[in-house]
Amino acid sequence: MKIALLCKDVCNLFHKVKSVIPQTDLILLVEFQNGSRKKYDVKPLMGKWDIFKDLKNDILFQLVKVDIGGYGIIWNEYIDLACEELWEHGTELSN
Repeated sequence: MKIALLCKDVCNLFHKVKSVIPQTDLILLVEFQNGSRKKYDVKPLMGKWDIFKDLKNDILFQLVKVDIGGYGIIWNEYIDLACEELWEHGTELSN
């Protein structure tokens, strides 16, 4: 019983991703497992980390998917984002 309670507490520490849909202009629509939806702009990351410049290639950008467990999203083995980055820097969308 203690293990189940601990797991519940730990699992609630993360805003896990349920789905991600790539849009135009390097925007992602992200739905979280708690039902919240946010818009996330990838463009600011390109000024911080060069690897994100690869996402200017629309074919690669469209390949985004939810990582196993919902702890983030991935494009390939080199480019990913954590669920908390999406949660903290995404813009809330009304349901």
